[in-house]
Amino acid sequence: QFELVESGGGLVQPGGSLRLSCAASGFSLDDYAIGWFRQAPGKEREGISCISSADTTYHADSVKGRFTISRDNAKNTAWLQMNSLKPEDTAVYYCAVDSRAPVCHVDAYAYDLWGQGTQVTVSS
Repeated sequence: QFELVESGGGLVQPGGSLRLSCAASGFSLDDYAIGWFRQAPGKEREGISCISSADTTYHADSVKGRFTISRDNAKNTAWLQMNSLKPEDTAVYYCAVDSRAPVCHVDAYAYDLWGQGTQVTVSS
């Protein structure tokens, strides 16, 4: 069974940091692009970061300079390091894999395997 499991979410004060993990099981992440998305209540799902199989990365303007995506194929895991968190970063965060393309992109409709999501709340 192919599965992605996110962890690392929680409640953090503005200006704080969190590190989200995305662990894959049942398959190898080596050949696939990995994306991080988030969805706040009442808003559309937003693609915020991605990393290609060749480690090319992209970060949306809303998180650029604060969030960093990385991967370790040996651990079959990807991470999203989130620094300088703001209340507007509050959302459910999802990782996803596009099994049909190794390139980095944030077209949510093209990603065909999703994790269950992890809640991130930024509040004082």
